[in-house]
Amino acid sequence: MAELDKVLKAATNAKASDLHLAPGEPFVIRQLGRLRKIQSASLTRERCEQLIYEILENDQKEKLNKQLQLDFAYEIPEVARFRGSAMRHQAGLSASFRIIPFEIPTFEKLGLPDTVKKIMDNHQGLILVTGATGQGKSSTMAAMVDYVNTNRAHHIITVEDPIEFIHPQKKCAVNQRQLGRDTLAYANALRGALREDPDVIVVGELRDLETISLSITAAETGHLVIGTLATSSAPKTIDRIIDSYPAAEQGQIRAMLGESIKAVITQRLIPRADLTSMALAVEILIGTLPMANLIRDGKVFQILSMMQMGKAVGMQIMDESIMSLFKAGTISATEAYLNANNKALFKPLAEKES
Repeated sequence: MAELDKVLKAATNAKASDLHLAPGEPFVIRQLGRLRKIQSASLTRERCEQLIYEILENDQKEKLNKQLQLDFAYEIPEVARFRGSAMRHQAGLSASFRIIPFEIPTFEKLGLPDTVKKIMDNHQGLILVTGATGQGKSSTMAAMVDYVNTNRAHHIITVEDPIEFIHPQKKCAVNQRQLGRDTLAYANALRGALREDPDVIVVGELRDLETISLSITAAETGHLVIGTLATSSAPKTIDRIIDSYPAAEQGQIRAMLGESIKAVITQRLIPRADLTSMALAVEILIGTLPMANLIRDGKVFQILSMMQMGKAVGMQIMDESIMSLFKAGTISATEAYLNANNKALFKPLAEKES
């Protein structure tokens, strides 16, 4: 057993979401969204290198030495999987580990509304899961894949960096490809996927123009494409995609995006009032015909008001979700205020609480 295994196991048992190790610091875990130092001796530069290199394969060590950074997956049987990221910096070598449980969560366990099941009944189009780093996008995407895997006989191809949740064969044939090991790039894998008879294509991250373009093309040609973007709201997601294209192509891409987008789900994790775990606040945009027209006509500034009027089809904005969590007693008024977009709405509640 590698020495770091004990620390990773302790972090998992403490229900942490991440573990960090860096020279000059003790081990640090993230609990309920906040960093906490573990009572341990500060790590030296040499100790950090030793702990990280012990769990890497020879080819991973070579890649880290050559590229000075490395994303990788690591597994401790009967404990958890971990998404690792190591990097060189001025003080030496450090790494962070995201803890990924073996059990694939359900929509209910994550706290996602029933609307998400209706979204997953689409057989083609583009579904985007967005939010900042650490807001549960990977868990939601895994739950989506598992929902299709449980309910439909489809061929699913995933492209991930690295592979996080491992999907068993249920009703679907699931092929999971890891960047660097099984394919050279997202775009590379997407081009290949279109010739591999997929029903569902899962893209770990829409990180460049080519990946975005190929994802939209795949969605337009009869596939269901699920992907993630690091954006903080549904309107910003639409803007980000359109702005990644040259000005001359933006008119055409607005029409294509409006046609193919089925949903944008934006997530925010907020500490529960009882401090036992995190609660999920979620913003949902549904790709209705009027929404497609707004996107095509470049009226992104009107998307938020259309979402407020679209409750009947399952749409909701982030502040509505946060207010629901507060009214249910799930989160405190202070946390609601800190996480809200329109803080004026929550300020009196937070002041009353304090």
